[in-house]
Amino acid sequence: MDNVLAENTKLDGLLYAKLICGGASNLRRHVQEINDLNVFPIPDGDTGDNMLLTMMGGVEAAKTASKNLYSTARKAADGMLLSARGNSGVILSQFFDGIASGLEGLEEADVFQVGNALREGVKHAYESVLEPTEGTILTVAKDATEYACSMLSEGSFDINKNFISEAKRSLKRTPQLLPVLEKAHVVDSGGAGLVAITEGMENILLGKEDSEIADAKDNSKQPVKIALDAFTEDSVLEFGYCTELLIRLQNAKTDIGAFDTKIITDYMHGIGNSIVCYKTGSIVKLHVHTMTPDKVLAFCQQFGEFLNIKIENMSLQHNSLENEEKEEDDFYHPEQVVEKEHKDFAVVAVANGNGIIQAFKDLGADEVINGGQSMNPSAEDFIEAFDRANADTIFVLPNNSNIILAARQAAQMYRNSDVRVIESKSIGCGYAAMSMFDAETCTDASEIAEQMTDAMQGVVNASVSICVRDTDMDGIELHSGDYVGFAGKKILSCGKNAELAACALVDSLDFEDHEICILIGGADASAEGISQVRSHIEAEHPGCEIYEIDGGQDIYNYVIVLE
Repeated sequence: MDNVLAENTKLDGLLYAKLICGGASNLRRHVQEINDLNVFPIPDGDTGDNMLLTMMGGVEAAKTASKNLYSTARKAADGMLLSARGNSGVILSQFFDGIASGLEGLEEADVFQVGNALREGVKHAYESVLEPTEGTILTVAKDATEYACSMLSEGSFDINKNFISEAKRSLKRTPQLLPVLEKAHVVDSGGAGLVAITEGMENILLGKEDSEIADAKDNSKQPVKIALDAFTEDSVLEFGYCTELLIRLQNAKTDIGAFDTKIITDYMHGIGNSIVCYKTGSIVKLHVHTMTPDKVLAFCQQFGEFLNIKIENMSLQHNSLENEEKEEDDFYHPEQVVEKEHKDFAVVAVANGNGIIQAFKDLGADEVINGGQSMNPSAEDFIEAFDRANADTIFVLPNNSNIILAARQAAQMYRNSDVRVIESKSIGCGYAAMSMFDAETCTDASEIAEQMTDAMQGVVNASVSICVRDTDMDGIELHSGDYVGFAGKKILSCGKNAELAACALVDSLDFEDHEICILIGGADASAEGISQVRSHIEAEHPGCEIYEIDGGQDIYNYVIVLE
């Protein structure tokens, strides 16, 4: 069957929604192989997961698609922006955000208009990165777009097919542009994800059935399981209703550009708690726990119309959890959140492992998002944490280089506070920055941010993890099953077990300008192992002050921080 998007056909909103769904479906099939295109030989590859979760935000948002192309493209882009996680996910969301901007005002588009929208997508993607790196998804998107658009002038109107053909060629060239890829003998994982997405779109354009898409739709229609006996005729509504809604602001009801969600949050404080409210374009998302959901709906409908509403009896959920053994995912488990008192300054950090999370809380972090390598939080996760933090100025510690873009994106989308991202690229840097956070003696936000940034200078963050493939890096021969010690992306040691690799890592680090060593044991580290590594540090560096944390983090058996 011929491609339906050609010279004499138009792209409308319904087809666009199918393309998003087809792209996500094909990406799902290739997630693991994209994850495995990991430059570093440890089990932390997550590009495929991040891109899929980002795409699924678009799929969910486009479920209410209309025939209007721009409306549907904007919904999908907004969903991706909120769901974006990881560098590749954020860049992908910005690519689709640019496409939506390029389609503004269009009910349908021909191939030339689609080409212009793709160019706008590339522009947005590049602008989302402070220092764009060639040889990544950016390059693949740019090369494919320019080729597909150039072919239009040559009389070839099969724009998606041309995009794919050049994207594949560009992907093969990525190791020539990025030495780290060539060194690891892989192509760029983000670029590979983009190829998978557009190939999935091509399946839709060619009229191929996609059973995964059909299954997803069928599953979404399954009735929600409700434990009816958990709330009887004599029960008392103790916990109220968890009320969530999406509302599309209407020009006839309000000034959308000037609309401030504070008018909603101020009202909700009078009738509920656990309030999370933010605006993306003309869409407002609200979460509130209240005894009177009818008042929530009536108030919000002054400003627009509902796209989605969910109201759940939290007393029913609470009683059911106490009295019955249920599967964990049978129904929503509301987190009983005590709303924080409003304050001038707050810190939102990202960490993985109960011990590390507690350490950040002990240092004064107001909110700690559970995440890190291989479990990057989304922009929406950050936005919800910002609301819970409830402060005029919020400092964000991503604590991972692959989380910084999502934190920045969330900060740009958030309107209720002044959000400042402190670009901590590791747990060690974040810990040092948090140690310098002092909102009592210093009341200037810029000065606090500067102090936190300065505290990260010179911090060494080294880790130990298992090697997942045979390779030769930095002059060290590695075998699958070995343990490797590294700082940044430089391999410094290896060993047959984690403790040997950690001790060898200690020997390779320069302790001379550092007075403090923080030894963090991971989920797989035993008390005996931690003791062995600590004893080695004490023996080799007797003047160093050692702090020990039972971190419980995944992936990294040990993290060694020098300050």
